[in-house]
Amino acid sequence: MQNKLSPNQELYFMSLALEEARKAKFMGEVPIGAIIVHKNQIVGRGHNLREQNQDATAHAEVVAIQDACRTLKSWRLWDCQLFVTVEPCMMCSGAIINSQLPEIYFGTRDPKAGTVQSLYQLLNDQRLNHQVRVYEGLFQRESSQIMQDFFREIRLRRKKLKKSKQISRNF
Repeated sequence: MQNKLSPNQELYFMSLALEEARKAKFMGEVPIGAIIVHKNQIVGRGHNLREQNQDATAHAEVVAIQDACRTLKSWRLWDCQLFVTVEPCMMCSGAIINSQLPEIYFGTRDPKAGTVQSLYQLLNDQRLNHQVRVYEGLFQRESSQIMQDFFREIRLRRKKLKKSKQISRNF
Protein backbone atom coordinates (compact mmCIF):
# COMPACT_ATOMS: atom_id res chain seq x y z
CA MET A 1 0.00 0.00 0.00
CA GLN A 2 1.27 3.48 -0.90
CA ASN A 3 2.33 5.89 1.78
CA LYS A 4 0.86 9.16 0.53
CA LEU A 5 3.38 11.97 0.69
CA SER A 6 2.44 15.47 1.70
CA PRO A 7 3.10 18.32 -0.74
CA ASN A 8 5.97 19.44 1.51
CA GLN A 9 7.52 15.96 1.40
CA GLU A 10 7.18 15.88 -2.37
CA LEU A 11 8.99 19.23 -2.62
CA TYR A 12 11.67 18.09 -0.17
CA PHE A 13 12.44 14.87 -2.03
CA MET A 14 12.49 16.62 -5.39
CA SER A 15 14.89 19.22 -3.95
CA LEU A 16 17.20 16.32 -3.05
CA ALA A 17 16.96 15.02 -6.62
CA LEU A 18 18.05 18.50 -7.75
CA GLU A 19 21.04 18.25 -5.39
CA GLU A 20 21.96 15.00 -7.12
CA ALA A 21 21.66 16.78 -10.49
CA ARG A 22 24.05 19.48 -9.25
CA LYS A 23 26.55 16.79 -8.25
CA ALA A 24 26.38 15.40 -11.78
CA LYS A 25 26.91 18.87 -13.28
CA PHE A 26 29.92 19.47 -11.03
CA MET A 27 31.41 16.20 -12.35
CA GLY A 28 30.81 17.19 -15.97
CA GLU A 29 27.90 14.76 -16.34
CA VAL A 30 24.50 15.62 -17.80
CA PRO A 31 22.79 17.10 -14.71
CA ILE A 32 20.03 14.65 -13.90
CA GLY A 33 19.40 13.46 -10.36
CA ALA A 34 17.14 10.87 -8.80
CA ILE A 35 15.94 9.88 -5.32
CA ILE A 36 13.90 6.81 -4.34
CA VAL A 37 11.75 6.97 -1.23
CA HIS A 38 10.23 4.05 0.71
CA LYS A 39 7.92 4.77 3.64
CA ASN A 40 9.11 8.40 3.69
CA GLN A 41 12.78 7.35 3.91
CA ILE A 42 15.40 7.71 1.19
CA VAL A 43 16.51 4.25 0.06
CA GLY A 44 18.20 5.15 -3.24
CA ARG A 45 20.14 8.03 -4.73
CA GLY A 46 21.66 8.56 -8.10
CA HIS A 47 22.92 11.00 -10.64
CA ASN A 48 24.27 10.48 -14.13
CA LEU A 49 27.64 8.71 -14.15
CA ARG A 50 27.98 7.75 -17.81
CA GLU A 51 31.20 9.69 -18.40
CA GLN A 52 32.83 8.76 -15.11
CA ASN A 53 31.95 5.06 -15.39
CA GLN A 54 32.10 4.92 -19.20
CA ASP A 55 28.81 3.04 -18.94
CA ALA A 56 25.89 3.87 -21.22
CA THR A 57 23.46 2.52 -18.60
CA ALA A 58 24.67 4.74 -15.73
CA HIS A 59 21.67 7.07 -15.85
CA ALA A 60 20.48 8.70 -12.64
CA GLU A 61 17.33 6.59 -12.45
CA VAL A 62 19.17 3.29 -12.99
CA VAL A 63 21.82 4.19 -10.40
CA ALA A 64 19.08 5.10 -7.89
CA ILE A 65 17.10 1.93 -8.65
CA GLN A 66 20.20 -0.21 -8.11
CA ASP A 67 20.91 1.59 -4.83
CA ALA A 68 17.31 1.12 -3.64
CA CYS A 69 17.31 -2.58 -4.59
CA ARG A 70 20.49 -3.09 -2.55
CA THR A 71 19.06 -1.16 0.39
CA LEU A 72 15.73 -3.00 0.39
CA LYS A 73 17.30 -6.32 -0.63
CA SER A 74 14.64 -6.73 -3.30
CA TRP A 75 14.30 -6.02 -6.99
CA ARG A 76 10.65 -5.13 -6.41
CA LEU A 77 10.39 -1.50 -5.38
CA TRP A 78 6.81 -1.67 -4.18
CA ASP A 79 5.65 1.16 -1.92
CA CYS A 80 8.37 3.41 -3.33
CA GLN A 81 8.39 6.72 -5.15
CA LEU A 82 11.00 7.86 -7.65
CA PHE A 83 11.83 11.56 -7.86
CA VAL A 84 13.84 12.52 -10.94
CA THR A 85 14.63 15.93 -12.35
CA VAL A 86 14.08 15.06 -16.03
CA GLU A 87 11.54 12.83 -17.75
CA PRO A 88 12.99 9.31 -18.05
CA CYS A 89 14.24 7.88 -21.33
CA MET A 90 13.21 4.53 -22.78
CA MET A 91 15.87 2.56 -20.90
CA CYS A 92 15.00 4.18 -17.59
CA SER A 93 11.27 3.76 -18.19
CA GLY A 94 11.96 0.06 -18.75
CA ALA A 95 13.90 -0.12 -15.48
CA ILE A 96 11.05 1.67 -13.67
CA ILE A 97 8.53 -0.83 -15.03
CA ASN A 98 10.73 -3.85 -14.32
CA SER A 99 11.43 -2.75 -10.74
CA GLN A 100 7.67 -2.29 -10.30
CA LEU A 101 7.93 1.25 -8.98
CA PRO A 102 4.35 2.41 -8.48
CA GLU A 103 4.94 6.19 -8.64
CA ILE A 104 7.32 8.65 -10.22
CA TYR A 105 7.62 12.40 -9.96
CA PHE A 106 9.66 14.25 -12.58
CA GLY A 107 10.58 17.87 -12.95
CA THR A 108 10.77 18.68 -16.64
CA ARG A 109 9.95 16.97 -19.90
CA ASP A 110 12.61 15.76 -22.32
CA PRO A 111 11.22 16.41 -25.80
CA LYS A 112 14.07 14.50 -27.48
CA ALA A 113 14.22 11.33 -25.38
CA GLY A 114 11.41 11.34 -22.81
CA THR A 115 9.19 8.26 -22.86
CA VAL A 116 6.82 9.09 -20.01
CA GLN A 117 4.91 11.94 -21.70
CA SER A 118 6.93 13.42 -24.59
CA LEU A 119 7.67 10.76 -27.22
CA TYR A 120 5.81 7.81 -25.71
CA GLN A 121 3.77 7.08 -22.62
CA LEU A 122 5.47 3.81 -21.68
CA LEU A 123 4.68 3.98 -17.98
CA ASN A 124 0.95 3.94 -18.68
CA ASP A 125 0.91 1.52 -21.59
CA GLN A 126 -1.88 -0.96 -20.80
CA ARG A 127 -0.17 -3.64 -22.89
CA LEU A 128 2.57 -3.91 -20.27
CA ASN A 129 2.24 -5.85 -17.04
CA HIS A 130 2.84 -2.80 -14.83
CA GLN A 131 1.65 0.80 -14.97
CA VAL A 132 3.02 3.72 -12.98
CA ARG A 133 1.33 6.80 -11.52
CA VAL A 134 3.09 9.84 -12.93
CA TYR A 135 3.32 13.32 -11.47
CA GLU A 136 5.18 16.02 -13.34
CA GLY A 137 6.22 19.59 -12.84
CA LEU A 138 7.81 19.70 -9.37
CA PHE A 139 10.71 22.16 -9.68
CA GLN A 140 10.09 22.21 -13.43
CA ARG A 141 11.80 25.56 -13.93
CA GLU A 142 14.88 24.62 -11.89
CA SER A 143 15.17 21.20 -13.53
CA SER A 144 14.92 22.74 -16.97
CA GLN A 145 17.32 25.58 -16.14
CA ILE A 146 20.14 23.35 -14.90
CA MET A 147 19.93 21.37 -18.16
CA GLN A 148 19.85 24.50 -20.31
CA ASP A 149 22.82 26.01 -18.44
CA PHE A 150 24.82 22.79 -18.76
CA PHE A 151 24.36 22.51 -22.51
CA ARG A 152 24.90 26.25 -23.03
CA GLU A 153 28.25 25.94 -21.21
CA ILE A 154 29.23 22.98 -23.40
CA ARG A 155 28.40 24.93 -26.56
CA LEU A 156 30.43 27.92 -25.33
CA ARG A 157 33.44 25.70 -24.52
CA ARG A 158 33.26 24.11 -27.97
CA LYS A 159 33.00 27.50 -29.62
CA LYS A 160 36.05 28.80 -27.70
CA LEU A 161 38.01 25.64 -28.53
CA LYS A 162 37.16 25.95 -32.20
CA LYS A 163 38.16 29.61 -32.18
CA SER A 164 41.47 28.88 -30.43
CA LYS A 165 42.25 26.15 -32.99
CA GLN A 166 41.56 28.61 -35.83
CA ILE A 167 43.85 31.19 -34.23
CA SER A 168 46.66 28.65 -33.72
CA ARG A 169 46.42 27.53 -37.38
CA ASN A 170 46.94 31.13 -38.47
CA PHE A 171 50.33 31.27 -36.74
